[in-house]
Amino acid sequence: MEDRLVGTNVPVLSVSLNPGESIVAKAGEFCWMTDSIEMSAGQRSAVDGDADAALLLSTFTAKEAAGTIAFACKLPGSILGVDVSPAAEYLVHQHGFVVGTPGIRVGPGFRQPFSAGMYAAEGFRLQRISGEGRAWIEFAGEVVRLELAAGESLRTQPGHVGMFAASVAFQLMRVPGIANRYFAPEAHHFAALSGPGPVWLQSLLSPVLTAPPP
Repeated sequence: MEDRLVGTNVPVLSVSLNPGESIVAKAGEFCWMTDSIEMSAGQRSAVDGDADAALLLSTFTAKEAAGTIAFACKLPGSILGVDVSPAAEYLVHQHGFVVGTPGIRVGPGFRQPFSAGMYAAEGFRLQRISGEGRAWIEFAGEVVRLELAAGESLRTQPGHVGMFAASVAFQLMRVPGIANRYFAPEAHHFAALSGPGPVWLQSLLSPVLTAPPP
């Protein structure tokens, strides 16, 4: 299996599979694939019984010959690959997972409901990437990686959280002193991340990926 990124501002992830190799991705997310790739769809069980956070995943397998399948960013941004293991799990923004090897598990990691604002439909969600293998994650805009030492903390607007290691503590906290009823509910909160571990921030707000039509 080989992967490469094509393009710059809105990159395409191209994955080349040898005969018998497979990857899993959200249903309907692929851009194109060669004739030797066979797709099969199935519902992956939700982790911890959270059916609302279950993903409908498709498996793409190179059958009798090698083949290629491609996935594209939905916004100007980046796609990064990470190695996942029981000692290296990650939480990513709710639209972050693109594709992974068959040993990857995608389940709920965090959810904060909001009654209005850009998170009203689904609430603020994080997905947990676990299992063993390799996963590719999409980020909106530019990506900034920070390494937090033990006890070191960072505060950011929730939508700028792209991904962080499971060793990093995460919580949504209310911003003190904000009581303006014209502010959206998510503007009353910031995300607090505490080390140790790496954090990847994205310069664009991820909820615009699923913003409702006007």
